[in-house]
Order: sequence, then C-alpha cells, then structure tokens
Amino acid sequence: MYWMCEVSGELIVIQVIAKVRERLAVGKQATQRLDRHRFNLSKLNALEVRKQYQIEITNRFATLENWNEDEDVNRIWGNIKHDIQISAKESVGMHEWKQQNPWFDEECSGTLGQRKRAKMQWVQDPCQINVDNLNSVIREVSTYFRNKKGVFES
Repeated sequence: MYWMCEVSGELIVIQVIAKVRERLAVGKQATQRLDRHRFNLSKLNALEVRKQYQIEITNRFATLENWNEDEDVNRIWGNIKHDIQISAKESVGMHEWKQQNPWFDEECSGTLGQRKRAKMQWVQDPCQINVDNLNSVIREVSTYFRNKKGVFES
C-alpha cells in the first residue's frame, strides 16, 4: 500500500507496510506475556522487607566489583540483571495473579493458546488458508468458552 502526499512542492511517497505493524504488535504481545511474572513490589513498603532487599542487592553487587574491563559488557549486564531478579525473588517474592473467571482452567488456557498460535501463523503468512483457519479457530474457541461458562453458571 502506498500513500502519496505533497509537502512544500515536493512529492513524497510514503510506503506503509502493514506486516511491519503487525510484527511490532506481536513483539509487544510477547513482552507483555513476560510481564505475567511480576514482583510483589507492595511488600517493599514494609521496612523489614526493604532492608532485606537492600542487603541482598549490596551482597550481590559486592561480588560484581571485581569485574575485568576486558569482559563483555553484555555478559556483565546479564549478570547484573540476573542478580537483581534473584534478590527480588528471594526478598520480595512474586505477585500472585487473581483468577477473575473461576471457570477458566488449564484446558481453557490450552484452547486460548491454540487461538494465539493460529493468529501468529496468520500474521507471519496472511494467505487465505491462514485467514480461514484463524476464523475457524476463533469460532471454535468462542463456542468452547461460552459453553464452559454456561456449565459453570448453571
């Protein structure tokens, strides 16, 4: 798809590729999926937990002070990130997600994963077969969820 517009006497052709936008959206979804494992930061309001976290971080960074300048910066950053995450897990703990739909179980999660895989396949290759497959899977999953919720409510 091309959009053409004229700006101050010059013709500027702007090429917009929908696939790039979709892939960026998929990348954003992937990062949001990683956010499911969040630290329980509200525990840092307690003085004891905050002190314990500070001690953990201080102890872990004491070992990093002896790094060699010849070492790879990315590897060092990976070590720092890993140490911060381990310290947070040990002292703060992980945020527990509340289940909003009590009827949603592991089988529902698998069905939802099937829909996500069909969408990813369509994003990677938007041919008619993948469009039809995605529409079919969306119908099946919606029907499954509707039935599951109906059984739970009755």
